[in-house]
Amino acid sequence: MDIYGELRERGLIAQVTDEEEIKELINGGGARFYIGFDPTADSLHVGHFMALCLMKRLQMSGNKPVVLLGGGTGYIGDPSGRTDMRSMLTPETIRHNCECFKKQMERFIEFGEDKAIIVNNADWLLKLNYIDLLREVGACFTVNNMLRAECYKQRMEKGLSFLEFNYMIMQSYDFLYLNEHYGCNMQFGGDDQWSNMLAGTELIRKKTGKDAYAMTITLLLNSEGKKMGKTAKGAVWLDENKTSPYDFYQYWRNVDDADVMKCIKMLTFIPLETIREMENWSGDRINEKKEILAYELTKLVHGEEKANVAQSQARAAFGGGGELPEKEIEVQTPTIIPVLVAAGMCSSNGEARRLIQQGGVSLNDDKVTDFNAPVKSGDVVHKGKKVHVKILLK
Repeated sequence: MDIYGELRERGLIAQVTDEEEIKELINGGGARFYIGFDPTADSLHVGHFMALCLMKRLQMSGNKPVVLLGGGTGYIGDPSGRTDMRSMLTPETIRHNCECFKKQMERFIEFGEDKAIIVNNADWLLKLNYIDLLREVGACFTVNNMLRAECYKQRMEKGLSFLEFNYMIMQSYDFLYLNEHYGCNMQFGGDDQWSNMLAGTELIRKKTGKDAYAMTITLLLNSEGKKMGKTAKGAVWLDENKTSPYDFYQYWRNVDDADVMKCIKMLTFIPLETIREMENWSGDRINEKKEILAYELTKLVHGEEKANVAQSQARAAFGGGGELPEKEIEVQTPTIIPVLVAAGMCSSNGEARRLIQQGGVSLNDDKVTDFNAPVKSGDVVHKGKKVHVKILLK
């Protein structure tokens, strides 16, 4: 099975070292690879989802994933793709976030004997002796090369802290440690990680004389150039308490037309033969493609039952039958502005007023023009063309 060729056709590969060796390892099930996840929040988001899907694909073809939780690197913060320094997290927050990540990852990756393993770099990074690290690892890095790395260049004008400057060394040491203790021979990551990953492969070769490989995933962008999973409200989370299955479904249902097939290729497990057929569908079937994308990804993250409910709710919102999503709220005065805020459809009274003034709010089938329009339990509030909620008053 040419799993490497499939990754290529799905558009998942951005850059690789030693392509022929990587291809042979992956196709032969000989890759013991890792992807790192720094616990910067208490939930994974859809940016992580792409990496988890890649791990799942490779595990299904016989390769062994190592999930690396950044319980140690989380103390520093990755400067890649950042214009400012990350907020420093407390040890308690980092440990809590790692536990949340573990629970979510078990939905995607099969852990167990001779399967995937999960490790935490706090177990070795927090025990390091600083002088020993400088002598054993720091001596393998030149400051000139480090400053040429993209992850640092974009921060030089605004200021790069010495704390963050150490991140490349820590990530490289992770790869060396995993290579020596767990037999890891390959690292995967987003294409913004390329400099750090190259540093890790070179460190292994200098310290052990072994070959190590790196492959970066193409970061999925939408047509406006925003990273996958970013919305006006923030990130799209995998935790249903942060992003409901309905909102998750709607995020993918509303991707730009130009991005639908790219997302289907990169994120779903629909066979390539079927995808090639879909690419030849007529243009008037674009909404069918979007429904397939939204359903498949919601099923992966939240399960088939919740995906069915989310699809039914979305179809109801667009006049296709089914049940609308409901929001039970408690407000002192059940009029449109406090209802919009309590239901999470607007972040403030001011935003709700502006939205009404712009003609962006409807109550049942009528456009709202009165800031004091009453709302009854069971009424449906529409925000624009994409957000529709049945209000239940306590």
